[in-house]
Amino acid sequence: MDFANIGFMISVWIIPIIIAVTIHEAAHGWVAWRLGDKTAYMLGRVTFNPAKHVDPFGTLIMPGLMLLISGGKMMFGYAKPVPIDMRNFSNIRRDMVLVAAAGPGSNIILAVLSACLFYALPLLPEDMDVWAAHNLANSIKINIILCVFNLIPLPPLDGGRIAVGLLPTPLAMRLASLERYGMLILLGMIFLVPYLGGLFGMNLNILWWLVGIPAEFLTDFIIHAVGITE
Repeated sequence: MDFANIGFMISVWIIPIIIAVTIHEAAHGWVAWRLGDKTAYMLGRVTFNPAKHVDPFGTLIMPGLMLLISGGKMMFGYAKPVPIDMRNFSNIRRDMVLVAAAGPGSNIILAVLSACLFYALPLLPEDMDVWAAHNLANSIKINIILCVFNLIPLPPLDGGRIAVGLLPTPLAMRLASLERYGMLILLGMIFLVPYLGGLFGMNLNILWWLVGIPAEFLTDFIIHAVGITE
């Protein structure tokens, strides 16, 4: 068994995953703090310290298994949720949208920054540039997947919170009522629906349609916009 190669592969996935979820959650807390809710700030969640945000199973083990199973094409995971008290906002619906959008927005920024950093690779020592290139490439992929996945319009995902803030009140209340079942619905979409589809010879990989295809398109767009190749 090539332990050096295993260590290399783990490091080039774990580092960008931890950075991506840390910035994502810190962005939620920072925007909430700036909009008047100090809950996350008082609990030490407006920080780049990964220990404050990383959930061992949801941030490391589950994404690792998903990446392994999908061959690096799909990832699902979660971090410790940032506590938000919406009663502290001056405009609850508007501010809820801004706080929710901060997470995916931070992932887009990180993906673009990672792409731009490819131009700095020639400055690194020869024995580090390959490792750094893998980290940056995976950072682009992970941040785009996190962004697109979290924009699925289903509470408790960020996209669901954004939709609740933008929809007319009657529709918003109906969508918000799904939050208690949101994770069960997601797990069903990820595992149960494709399994049942396979029993009947049908491709019902809903997550690939909702996340994989848009993520591939957005990744290609950023790579070509910045002017790099994978």
